Amino acid sequence: MPKMKTKSSAKKRFKITASGRVKAGQAGKRHGMIKRSKKFIRDARGTTVLCKADENIVKTYMPYSR
Repeated sequence: MPKMKTKSSAKKRFKITASGRVKAGQAGKRHGMIKRSKKFIRDARGTTVLCKADENIVKTYMPYSR
């Protein structure tokens, strides 16, 4: 059987934690920071852990990262 392929876009954007959750960068911080509130920018620092529903979608894109 051929190997399954990992989505290249997914491997660049997501990491799997040791407990199996999916870590991703915060959304909405690429451009347009001038119109965002200071509170939004502050709260959107670093990375976040995806919710269960989104996590299941991402895990199908990355079959070997479990």
